[in-house]
Amino acid sequence: MKICAIIPTYNNANTIKKVVSGTLKQLPVIVVADGCTDGTLEKLQSINNSNLTIISYKKNKGKGYALKQGFLRAKQTGYTHALTIDADGQHSTDDIQTLIHAAEIRPEAIVIGNRTIKDGYVPKKNSFANKFSNFWFKVQTGFPVPDTQSGFRIYPLAGLHGLHLMTNKYEAELLILVCSSWANTPIISVPVRAWYPPKDERVTHFRPARDFTRISILNTILCIFAVFYGWPRSHWRFLLYGPTFLFYAIIADFVCYKYLLHPTKDAELKMRRRISYGAGLLLKSFPCCKFTVHTLPDAKPLNPKEPCIMIGNHTSMLDIVAMIALNEKTVVIGQNWVVNNIFFGRIARTIGVITVGEGVENYIPTLKQYIKDGYSIVIFPEATRSLNGCLLRFHRGAFYVAEQTKTPIRPILFEGFAQALQKHPFHVGAAKEMKVTILPTIEPEDKSFGEDYRARAINIRRYYDSLLRHTDFNNSGN
Repeated sequence: MKICAIIPTYNNANTIKKVVSGTLKQLPVIVVADGCTDGTLEKLQSINNSNLTIISYKKNKGKGYALKQGFLRAKQTGYTHALTIDADGQHSTDDIQTLIHAAEIRPEAIVIGNRTIKDGYVPKKNSFANKFSNFWFKVQTGFPVPDTQSGFRIYPLAGLHGLHLMTNKYEAELLILVCSSWANTPIISVPVRAWYPPKDERVTHFRPARDFTRISILNTILCIFAVFYGWPRSHWRFLLYGPTFLFYAIIADFVCYKYLLHPTKDAELKMRRRISYGAGLLLKSFPCCKFTVHTLPDAKPLNPKEPCIMIGNHTSMLDIVAMIALNEKTVVIGQNWVVNNIFFGRIARTIGVITVGEGVENYIPTLKQYIKDGYSIVIFPEATRSLNGCLLRFHRGAFYVAEQTKTPIRPILFEGFAQALQKHPFHVGAAKEMKVTILPTIEPEDKSFGEDYRARAINIRRYYDSLLRHTDFNNSGN
């Protein structure tokens, strides 16, 4: 991933030098001076840095036009991604790495900085404009995005759609999001800070009457196109996915019901084997995706006859399906909604999904018995799926269970699953590879990740994070 920053500016002489200098510490910068008349261009020219490119023209043409010039220059220079940041100092350049981290894990997605921590008084017109834009974006795409008006973003230049339709004014950023969403480019949000200066120091070029009129006209046009083009194009994979998933859920329900009529040990093994086989078929037949399993050279394949604690990064509902496909003899520690789901709740209860709402400590005797009987325990240390595919904090439960039961940990890395089936907004992705990589076993006596389960939770998360950021290792095993 080769990334640069694009900063469109119009008369931001008081803040431009600070924003550009802070950004240059982390990325090469393309500044588009959009007809500045207040000395902004002169301040830019005083910055002596070979990583700074300045595009300028005399007549002010609008933010959309400036962004387009920046995108075209970035593509010509060979960049794959472009970070955009406003020149008014509203965004902290310290948050650039937060967006880059998300883009490294989800390089195909548009990453938006969701302004969750706001310092200073937020003008009512800004708040209203954002809510107004968020509402219409959801109507036009079916996907909720919490901050469609944030100019702090990372765009994958190859997945940037609507550029040829892009307006020259303020509403251009909304148009890009809508067109890209229709083309199945995932849109994810990460929390960032925002600073709003006092009213007498605030520089804004937003014209409420004129710009709201332009945005309203654009939203009317987009809603019309959404009905006849956007919705059918962006949701056909969902329409294909739904029947596929429902078919396998009904078959698995039938297999479980048949076992419940005659619950013998042999019947249970046959039932688990069939569900495991069906889970594999579901992943292999999942719309527009290729399912593959790789084992690193220094790791050994999973063996259902060898009990272990199976852990993985939790990015999609399909992660659980993959765990069952990998090992037919598993017990999954999950959440209450899994066993109560109308479609696969019976499957979950029959194969032994355990909910540990009162804490995993109270279930150690039960888990020891499962391990003694030859079952592997599946635990996702993050407990829940993230909204953007990035790693959340690893909780201690999996490592506590491994320590208490003296059972080896089998780490498993999931890639592409969030792209195939994103949590929220719900998104069935374009053709991708759902890749499972089986990592080396961590034996109970192995102290390389820490002396206790707390240290292991922290260091194994870092291990996963390093693998997700640098995936060259993926080509080394089959």
